[in-house]
Amino acid sequence: MSFDQYVVKLKKDAMENHQRQQQMAQQQQAAQKSGQPQAQGQAGQQVPINPGAPDPKAIAVAKWLRGQDLKSRTSLLNGQRKDMFRVKRALRALQSDAYKKAQSKKGSLLPPVKDTATASETFKLLPLSLLALRVSKVDPHEGHNHGPPAKAQKRIKGLWNIKIEQQQDISDDLHYIWLYEGPQWKQKAYAGGALLLIMTVVMFPLWPLKLRIGVWYLSMGMLGLIGLFFAMAFFRAILFGVTYFAVPPGLWLYPNLFEDVGFFDSFRPVWGWQEDKKKKSKKNKAGGAGDGKVEKGKDTNGSAVTKPAAKVASKDRDLKPRVEEVEED
Repeated sequence: MSFDQYVVKLKKDAMENHQRQQQMAQQQQAAQKSGQPQAQGQAGQQVPINPGAPDPKAIAVAKWLRGQDLKSRTSLLNGQRKDMFRVKRALRALQSDAYKKAQSKKGSLLPPVKDTATASETFKLLPLSLLALRVSKVDPHEGHNHGPPAKAQKRIKGLWNIKIEQQQDISDDLHYIWLYEGPQWKQKAYAGGALLLIMTVVMFPLWPLKLRIGVWYLSMGMLGLIGLFFAMAFFRAILFGVTYFAVPPGLWLYPNLFEDVGFFDSFRPVWGWQEDKKKKSKKNKAGGAGDGKVEKGKDTNGSAVTKPAAKVASKDRDLKPRVEEVEED
């Protein structure tokens, strides 16, 4: 079941529960008029999910919790990135002194929290208003006939594939994701800026004449730099091809031009000879080859004999501190 289908199902269940409550209220009114005892609701009935606008108190709680450090991690829900957090961190935040200070402010919509029970009741406002929902990690072998592998796969932080659970329970070890994104002023500002940029480019013919001439010269300069770069790349390739046969091993103009270095280091040095990869590896191993040197010689019979080079007897050195007596003048 996808996320959108789950939300539609929640709204449908909420509407059915609402209609059922209305019917029960009408039956109670009819029973009161007829003198019958009031009908009691079914035990363990689920609290209906609000299908309309979220509760202002729930929005206030969600806005305050989003500003706290809940050590959330990024997870994937149907290919969309969502922030996931643990319930116990949210409950701790609701019982903190910072929450009490924010709740005591004038005009605050945050409900009071006195203990763990009231903190859980306050947290329930989030799933009731579809601001946060309980999720669990998706088993990659779910629906297959084979069991899980013998070795557990290494979990990469931030790449959990999750699914929404039907039962929105509250426990310390459960995970929830945020559906409340907060004020979208940044996205609106970016969208407005992109729209303004597109309109500015489209209305280029209406620009002042001096501004259009300046943009034309700027674009020609950029195209000239790009053309110069490609011409230099072709020239250095031709130069290397000529010098590879005329003066081996070949000469490179700007040898670091396409190397993984900084911008200025790409143009230093101006020229350089082609280096053999074997020579490079030998240079790298030259520092660590002191202990592995081999001396070649000949024995009395004239046959070649290899002898390992003498190693520095660093283990025989006495590294203990010593006190020397010095004669006074």
